[in-house]
Amino acid sequence: METPSDTWRLDTRHIGRHVLVYDSVASTNDVAAALAADPANAGTVVLAGQQTAGRGQYGRVWQSRPGMSLLMSVILAPPEVLRRPVVLTAWAAVGVGEAIRTLTGVQARLKWPNDLLLHGKKVCGILIEQGAGTVAGVGLNLNQSAVDFNEAGLPDATSLMLTSGAVMEPRAAAVAVIRRLDEEFDRLLAGEWVPLESDWKWRLGLLGRRVVAEMADGSALGGRLRELSFDGIEIEVGESAIEVVRPEFVRQLRPG
Repeated sequence: METPSDTWRLDTRHIGRHVLVYDSVASTNDVAAALAADPANAGTVVLAGQQTAGRGQYGRVWQSRPGMSLLMSVILAPPEVLRRPVVLTAWAAVGVGEAIRTLTGVQARLKWPNDLLLHGKKVCGILIEQGAGTVAGVGLNLNQSAVDFNEAGLPDATSLMLTSGAVMEPRAAAVAVIRRLDEEFDRLLAGEWVPLESDWKWRLGLLGRRVVAEMADGSALGGRLRELSFDGIEIEVGESAIEVVRPEFVRQLRPG
């Protein structure tokens, strides 16, 4: 395994008391997954200036030049009740979203299941992977310009710099994100699910609207979104017909 170029220790409760910083890795999630087999590494954060084979949702490749993005993976050992992708994705989305608000003054919205948007453009992707341990990966665009995104063929992407007009210092951004993730995780462990669920629901912004739910098995369901919670997505498909599906079965939930 690669040797970190630096280590940090933050005065957090659960996440970030030990931070491993690498110049370049294939994937921060891979490094974190190798460490996650040891329960003693729970709460460790892996950061990289660059990753050469980063992954996104559904196996998509995710790359970034040094200094342009926050590339981070968090090793978790949550109790069984929290080991649901929808809960962990919501936790990461809300935590990073609040950190973005602190850094830019702008609230991020959520595109199902795991992309954070600023002014309708993607600024962050989240990837939850569970094997020997649980790993939450975060890729947050910090300092890319519009030219960078156009050259990469990503016209629908943005960065914190483009949003705020100020260059983001990577360490300060990392600390802000880690601290907020730690605070939200502490609330989850204390059983305070309702605020997280409400924030997640608000960031999605689909309640009461007509939506299309694309299922993992290839089927689709359309209608008015009546309710959205960690326990189920309720879609009104007729005047008196309501379909309820578990969030984990929904690959995409979009306006329709």
